Amino acid sequence: MFVNRRDVQIQWGDCDPANIVYYPRYFAMFDDSTSIMFEAAGFSKQDLIHKYGLVGIPMVDTRAKFHIPSTHGDWIRIESRIESLKRSSFEVVHNVFKADALAIEAFETRVLVGKHPEDPAKLKSAPMPPEIIERFMRG
Repeated sequence: MFVNRRDVQIQWGDCDPANIVYYPRYFAMFDDSTSIMFEAAGFSKQDLIHKYGLVGIPMVDTRAKFHIPSTHGDWIRIESRIESLKRSSFEVVHNVFKADALAIEAFETRVLVGKHPEDPAKLKSAPMPPEIIERFMRG
């Protein structure tokens, strides 16, 4: 499977008054990591919109297990991969490492959506394009 890795330095604004990363900030990092993973695989958001006619890849479920806290100035490595692909949805796993220790395990379910063919004001799930499946499965 395709894995994308990126290093992130924890910023002052990521932290709460106790100098620990405020947990919603991690979910923003994971959202960015999913977009960056698609980009690294050769599929920018503009490709998804223009080439495949999608509106986006909204998150429909998420959760995380927090093992080790991070504070201002720490460097973390986020490793993101698609765990499974279905007709229009997919599961993403984000493992966050602080040094070599697993700090966070995060999970997302996302759905490819486009405009509903009968009512463009509504959204409808869209099938995963074969070249996207092939790229993420091949690694």
